[in-house]
Amino acid sequence: MLIDKEYFEGWMQRLNSKLDDVVNKLDDPGEEVPLFNGEKLLDNHDVCQMLNVSKRTLQRYRSSGELPFQMIYHKTFYKETDVMKFIDTHFSRFHTRRNRKQKK
Repeated sequence: MLIDKEYFEGWMQRLNSKLDDVVNKLDDPGEEVPLFNGEKLLDNHDVCQMLNVSKRTLQRYRSSGELPFQMIYHKTFYKETDVMKFIDTHFSRFHTRRNRKQKK
């Protein structure tokens, strides 16, 4: 397959433009981390990944009061310290139960 020089140069310019866009996005520091009273806030996606749970399970934790949250402009956020306390509490209980089962 043969292509002419003009077509090739146009194609290379478009490719270079796309690569420049990618580099600019990588160089951009990204979105600012939302803060609440100086504390980092996490959204549903972040917390689901941290806990390795579904959105529905996360909703269950909110509804039961096990995981505190804040609503800001109709979006749910969690204080990082609250999530870390939740992990310490719930995962330590899990490890305690698991260790008891293994000792039997």
